[in-house]
Amino acid sequence: MNLDEYRSAARVWLAANADRTDDAREFMARLYDAGYSGITWPKRWGGQGLTQAEERAFAAEARDYALPTYIFSIGLGMCGPTLLDRGTDAQRERFLRPLLRGEEVWCQLFSEPGAGSDVASLQTRAVRDGDGWVVNGQKVWTSVAQHADWGLLLTRTDVDVPKHKGLTMFVVDMHHPGVTVRPLKDMTGRSHFNEIFFDDVTIPDKHRVGEVNDGWGVAVTTLLHERLSISAGVGMGGGADWLARLREAVDTGDPLVRDQLVELHIRSRALSLFNQRLSQETRAGLFPGARGSAAKLLLAELTLYTADLATSLVGPESVVDEELSHAISLAPAMALGGGTNEIMRNIIGERVLNLPPEPRVDKTVPFKDLKVGTQQ
Repeated sequence: MNLDEYRSAARVWLAANADRTDDAREFMARLYDAGYSGITWPKRWGGQGLTQAEERAFAAEARDYALPTYIFSIGLGMCGPTLLDRGTDAQRERFLRPLLRGEEVWCQLFSEPGAGSDVASLQTRAVRDGDGWVVNGQKVWTSVAQHADWGLLLTRTDVDVPKHKGLTMFVVDMHHPGVTVRPLKDMTGRSHFNEIFFDDVTIPDKHRVGEVNDGWGVAVTTLLHERLSISAGVGMGGGADWLARLREAVDTGDPLVRDQLVELHIRSRALSLFNQRLSQETRAGLFPGARGSAAKLLLAELTLYTADLATSLVGPESVVDEELSHAISLAPAMALGGGTNEIMRNIIGERVLNLPPEPRVDKTVPFKDLKVGTQQ
């Protein structure tokens, strides 16, 4: 069918299905069966094999619906694309179709209490044991881990080399008896994040992603997908439209208010067009690399601007409006998750603008000799 027919079919399907009260997994199964999950993923691995044009058309039609797809956002935007890029055929065959159908939820296990912005300082250890590995350590700030069946886990496998060179990536079973997940309540009053403990968790070597000690290269792939998916809102569903909500809540006859709403529209539209360009380049084989950090930074700044604007325009009512107050409280997290705004600016400066990098005195020092995180 042509694009107009595709858009019309998506509109009809969403009108009939988007507001049903299924749980998230049931909804994802129906979404997949209708052909709207994994729209651009290869057919070989369970996707629809279509283009960015169809994906954008569906996203535009779904924008005004609160689709229950949030718990799949990490898998769809980060873990799945990493397996597509760096996994084995056996891993793609085993994991991707169940992810697209909503049968399995994924999380990403990178940050630790002593390794947040400096992820390469992580200390969770994976030790070779026959034809598998044994993992011990702790992760934190992990989204949807309380729902997850599988996780993409970055571990340290060699302490005798510099920190970036001794890491290995694995797929870990989140239901393993040695995995403990503890939700963390944030200032929204909800548990968006978790801390996870690994106690003698065994992982078969067939679940290793990439080569031993090449985990940083795999992690960079994941982080690039993470920043692109965050900026594009992959898997987030529709939800409230900020601009529409503010128009309902404020006097748009005030010229100053109209100017502020126009500024919000311009910023939103610019980010949308930038994301479209990055997506088109990616599908054409031109991976955007560090420019994905620019998209993530733009979204973080847009989110903070919108939250400030909503607070200013709506006033005290923004506190009692549950949906609006939750969005405002969550806004600062956008400037932290997936890399802080300061880190995004460093990446853009060094890798996009080719500015001199900051001095790094630990690049050639074996990890065991560093005083990082909780390592004394």
